[in-house]
Amino acid sequence: MRIAYLFGSLNRGGMETLLLDVFHNARKNNMDAIGIYRKTGLLEADFVRSGVVMYKLPVQKNIIIYLLHLRILLRKNSVNVVHAQQPIDALYALLACFGTGIKVYLTFHGYDLSENKLGKRIIRFIIRHTYLNIFVSDTQRSYYQDKYLLNHAKQQLVYNGISFDKLEKFSINKKMFIKQCSNDQNLNITCSVLQHKKDDIGRLHVELNIPSQTHLFGTVGNFNSGRDQQTICRFLFLLNEHKVDFHFVFIGKRIENTPWLYDNCVEYCKSNGLSKKVSFLGVRNDVSKILNELDAFIYSTNHDTFGIAVVEALAVELPVFVNDWAVMSEITDNGKYATLYKSKDENDLLREFMLFLQNKPLYQAKAIEAAKFVRERYSIEKHIEGLKAVYNKLISID
Repeated sequence: MRIAYLFGSLNRGGMETLLLDVFHNARKNNMDAIGIYRKTGLLEADFVRSGVVMYKLPVQKNIIIYLLHLRILLRKNSVNVVHAQQPIDALYALLACFGTGIKVYLTFHGYDLSENKLGKRIIRFIIRHTYLNIFVSDTQRSYYQDKYLLNHAKQQLVYNGISFDKLEKFSINKKMFIKQCSNDQNLNITCSVLQHKKDDIGRLHVELNIPSQTHLFGTVGNFNSGRDQQTICRFLFLLNEHKVDFHFVFIGKRIENTPWLYDNCVEYCKSNGLSKKVSFLGVRNDVSKILNELDAFIYSTNHDTFGIAVVEALAVELPVFVNDWAVMSEITDNGKYATLYKSKDENDLLREFMLFLQNKPLYQAKAIEAAKFVRERYSIEKHIEGLKAVYNKLISID
């Protein structure tokens, strides 16, 4: 069975990163796949090198020409399933595949909350005309099923997957060892346990010019409507009022369409005396290394559909604090593997966090168990296994 994955652009994002990991692991998991994209992006070269054949097919001014070219390409490659990642691409695929017998699948990576009228009309049409719809969490699936009154049999759950090989996992004891090495003034010291030179140890502390004994906390996520960094900022003000020695890092870019979400956080920190305790790092390519230097990970969401950043933090044995949005409760097994606090409630987050500071060994032991859980449940191999099971439903549904 040959699968054609249909993309808009190949810019850096959660969906693109997920599919890039799928492509890197396609061959060893016996997946016969090609990729088709309309626009270039920062990850284009990575996709081309992934081992999956990629085709760039830009949309023409005359959409009919694009649809004809897409139809020819799909038939030339003997495609059985087109798997679109956006509703508009699913619509294009449906039109291009009319009468061919090629099935159209669509994965919903988000909600419809920020869609304009046209976008919502496309979703309302396409969600009923695809062969199967795939959702990345049960919470998200239930939302769409209830809102659009869908046939349950045609709505499938496949959790997102993460290639954990790209994450460097240090144990809690090794993190303590890092701090000991950072305090050592012998520039020739080699930390053989970690097999890293001293230049690589505690480098974020050095970059930010903060003492190694200062608690380093952080979060990962672009400043968009799905995230709630403002609650974290209010929490940091309270944490500072309690005289905790900390530094906090926000990793994520300022979005052009919603710049105020970033600007308001920066201004809040400035006006509340947090500028020296909070850093806005923007987009980073060394997130895995930064995670391993943190003492805890704090996250707040408005309407995430899965929470890749949360899972990655759990996977490197970090104590994680996340609000009780239904998806976060789902992916952490009802808070068994992370600390849940009340959404939008910085006081509840502070209460939970102070308990952590007072009893770190308990939370660190929980973090070790959490890493085992997420690495088993949310691996890229599990994700591919889920996709293959869904594709095989062609037989049972037919």
